[in-house]
Amino acid sequence: MKTIILYATKHGAAAEIAKRIAAKIDETDVYDLKQGSIPDLDNYDLVIIGSSVYAGSFRKEAKTYLAVKADELCEKKLGLFVSGMSESESDSVFTSNVPPEVVKAAVVKDNLGGIYDPEKSNFFERFIMKIITKQSGRIDKINDDKIDKFVEALKS
Repeated sequence: MKTIILYATKHGAAAEIAKRIAAKIDETDVYDLKQGSIPDLDNYDLVIIGSSVYAGSFRKEAKTYLAVKADELCEKKLGLFVSGMSESESDSVFTSNVPPEVVKAAVVKDNLGGIYDPEKSNFFERFIMKIITKQSGRIDKINDDKIDKFVEALKS
């Protein structure tokens, strides 16, 4: 099964998740939605799309791609993931950022965790994270168990 993973990221967590998913699926191509041309989806059986989430919103590149390609995506085996530090917003973040028909067509959708790296953050982001987490260092909350379950749902 030929697979494409498309992601949009701000600080790299969605890219890291895409890389971890790709390592578990044969014949997988991975593309950053911000980096130009994306291959035709006709070449793929499985499509996985992920985005980092900030304040409940997908990255602009992911929202645009999902809206423009909604009809094509509904005809594919589809998985959706978000990268975020908060798991509580998982379901609502899909319904508020993804066309309803695409949400419905997805075989699996989940928040697979996130990474906070103060070296890649601006002053405001560091300030907010310090208040919320009471920590100032790097935090890696990517959930490999959830990634395994995500991949298994797509393979079945």
